[in-house]
Amino acid sequence: MSSNSTYTIGQVSEMWGLPISTLRYYDKEGLFPNLERKSGIRKFTETELETLRVIDCLKKSGLEIKDIKRFMDLCAQGSETYMERKTLFENQKRAVEEEIARLQSTLDMLNYKCWYYESAMAIGEEATKALNPEDMPETVRQAYERSHE
Repeated sequence: MSSNSTYTIGQVSEMWGLPISTLRYYDKEGLFPNLERKSGIRKFTETELETLRVIDCLKKSGLEIKDIKRFMDLCAQGSETYMERKTLFENQKRAVEEEIARLQSTLDMLNYKCWYYESAMAIGEEATKALNPEDMPETVRQAYERSHE
């Protein structure tokens, strides 16, 4: 993509897999403050695509559109809001790290249970139950221990 390229709302919708109505909503909410229009047609540039990258990141991190709008308003205010913006990203980073830890614990239990039933089918459930963690394969033992913390 060239930095001088412009894209229609339909092209951006296809590129991002977003409904056109979502892009119109973002525009209506003021998330694209520098979006140009030519003859009423929205012309998206690399600036808006980068904005979409940030919106996508913040949405995936759990932030609601009203809070993303607040972030965009802070951006428009300039460098005096750097600390507030940094704090927002630090908070979202922490939330994502907590979610990753929760998901890792879930994945550990799933890995352990997959091994457990594979072992139960191979040597029987009683023999599998009788195994001590140190008798389990290393990766399974680690998953078992992490999922039982």
